[in-house]
Amino acid sequence: MRTPATTVLLAAIIVSGASAQDWKPVPGHIMTRWAKDVKPEQPWPEYPRPQFVRERWLNLNGLWNYSVTPKDADKPGAQAGKVLVPFPIESALSGVGKPLSPDDRLWQWRTFTVPAEWKDQRIVLHCGAVDWKARVVVNGHVIGEHTGGYDPFSFDITDALKDGENELIVSAVDPTDTGGQPRGKQWLTPGGIWYTRTSGIWQTVWMEPVPPVAIKAVHASPDATTGEVVVTVETTAPGEGLGIVLEAKGTRAGEGAVHNSAALHATLKLSTVCPWSPDSPDLYDLDVRLIRNGQTLDTVKTYFAVRDVKMAPDAQGVNRLLLNGKPLFHFGPLDQGFWPEGIYTPPTDEAMKFDIEAVKKMGGNMLRKHVKVEPDRFYYWCDRLGIMVWQDMPSPFFKGKDENSKLPPLSDEWKSNFEHELKALIDTHRDHPSIVMWVPFNEGWGQNDLEWAKGVVNQVKHWDPSRLVNCTSGWTDTGNGDVHDIHDYPGPSSPPTEPHRAAVLGEFGGLGLPVQNHTWVDKNNWGYVSYKDQKELTDAYVGLIDRIPVLIGQGLCAAVYTQTTDCEIECNGWLTYDREVWKIDPDRAAAVTKKLYGPVPTVKTIIATAPTAHATWKYTTDKPADGWFAPDFGDQSWKSGTGSFGTHHTPGAHIGTEWNTSDIWIRRTFDLGVDLNNPRLLIHHDEDAEVYIDGVLAGTFKGYTSAYALEPIAPEAAAKLTKGKHTLAIHCHQTNGGQNIDAGIAELVEGK
Repeated sequence: MRTPATTVLLAAIIVSGASAQDWKPVPGHIMTRWAKDVKPEQPWPEYPRPQFVRERWLNLNGLWNYSVTPKDADKPGAQAGKVLVPFPIESALSGVGKPLSPDDRLWQWRTFTVPAEWKDQRIVLHCGAVDWKARVVVNGHVIGEHTGGYDPFSFDITDALKDGENELIVSAVDPTDTGGQPRGKQWLTPGGIWYTRTSGIWQTVWMEPVPPVAIKAVHASPDATTGEVVVTVETTAPGEGLGIVLEAKGTRAGEGAVHNSAALHATLKLSTVCPWSPDSPDLYDLDVRLIRNGQTLDTVKTYFAVRDVKMAPDAQGVNRLLLNGKPLFHFGPLDQGFWPEGIYTPPTDEAMKFDIEAVKKMGGNMLRKHVKVEPDRFYYWCDRLGIMVWQDMPSPFFKGKDENSKLPPLSDEWKSNFEHELKALIDTHRDHPSIVMWVPFNEGWGQNDLEWAKGVVNQVKHWDPSRLVNCTSGWTDTGNGDVHDIHDYPGPSSPPTEPHRAAVLGEFGGLGLPVQNHTWVDKNNWGYVSYKDQKELTDAYVGLIDRIPVLIGQGLCAAVYTQTTDCEIECNGWLTYDREVWKIDPDRAAAVTKKLYGPVPTVKTIIATAPTAHATWKYTTDKPADGWFAPDFGDQSWKSGTGSFGTHHTPGAHIGTEWNTSDIWIRRTFDLGVDLNNPRLLIHHDEDAEVYIDGVLAGTFKGYTSAYALEPIAPEAAAKLTKGKHTLAIHCHQTNGGQNIDAGIAELVEGK
């Protein structure tokens, strides 16, 4: 696809009296290599809306004045200094680096001059995103207010303008975690998995001239089967005799007319249908002209893709995620979208693109945009580069059982606000082919009223039936939507298959490695599991990914690894927070990841576990003599019991014999009718277990599982599994909480 053609007008870019000498980044933390490329004269100079392009526009990013007042103030007060827009004031690149209190209002203002050639046009001001409740004033006139920290908004400011220099003021209040608004991982006191907040302007501010009767939106609905594309064009006003002309590569491809309506429709026929996919992200450019009596009133450039995403059963009746009618396993990172120098705002477009390209480099085909919404150019790059996106709705948080919590209670007002902002997210992003799934909730955050939350999921599917809907990623499953999503650290594991939903793993991994001189803080960094160097971490990562094909055979359709980069004190990324060090070898990672996209393997149970078969074992809770795992060991004095062994109410356990001491040793014999070519251990352990086959160590498993997992068997032990009689022996050690041990044998049959 060609890059949208734009003409950048450089008039009135800098605030009067401001210059590059008025700005420098705030020191104190690491920065990425792109921080040096930030130009205070005009940061983020790229066209901010690549899917709806007009040639004339004016970028208002740069140095603005700012002040902070009590939140109820009606004017800015004394100037506190300069802030570099569009970086939030908490960030280093803003030049301020100070937090905004929930009791304060942030004022940001500058002057501008409207180019003379825009005469007789309507002048529209666009704000990419302002967190959270914004008010816009031009030349002393309140133009409008907007609530929502993640969606773009626009105001027609024509009637407030004057000749020469004009003043623009954008003010905002942001309660963060003292309010109930969607805010994702922003926190007043960051720590652990909670990060520094963003306040005020954090995406590009810009203006454009628009004709009195103009194109407001363009939506393309392609049909791969027929090769037809229905194009709907919304206009700013109905009118007799309006029409549209669609042009592809300079050639008229379709046209339509309308009478007394603000919406126009036309159908074009594609000469060649090239479906969009991660391997082939084909996009179609389209020019749309609004006409009356043969005269062009307005022109925009856009693009679309032909792609179809569904959930449906495969030949074996297992629900799979389909892209363009074919099953495709989704694999990629949990993508937080935070930056050490810009917090919510990447330093440059190239920096933002790097994170997307990192997914490709690691072998991924998707990312889960985690409780954050990015600038429109992020999704443009995902469209162009071929990365599927699971788009989260930024989470709200409400008071739970802790009445002393500073969080607000869940009220009808906050419910309505959440639904409003969720609808805005869908409406403003529905035309990006890369977005394949909406995720309205994460891990129960904001789901205090489960019936309401369930209704929200159904509403999302109604708003956009063309995409998948994930009722919640992890924890509090409301039972509806297209997928059942669990989280498992480090994992991986899979939820059980269901008749009407696909099984996905929305988060796993979190393997940590702090790298000296590349961390947010020097001490007390955090990860779910920590390693000492890149090789050890890469070995562990490859080991996790290598276990996923087995889960695919059992029905798993997607896996999301935590995470793209380290984030503040979290050190569990593929890369360090400054994007300088690949902590996991991308070549090794990509090689093992490719196996996830091949034919689906199947899993054949050879020696069943509970509850399918409560097998009889010999067991003891007293430490046995050395060699207790050998086939010829005398276990006549041991007790007999049926598996599994543990305590009732242990997650995923099916207890046959109660075991509530710290240690247990179990043995059983079994017969194989054939040699096993690719055996796996089917095991539920809580907690540490060591497993032997015919006296040879098959594997050591730390921690616990909440379900039966298929684990690789050490080659020396796997070689023992030939036709004939065998001994399976296990020692399990438990420290606290629930406990359970049970194991069987399965065989992995590669797909064809």
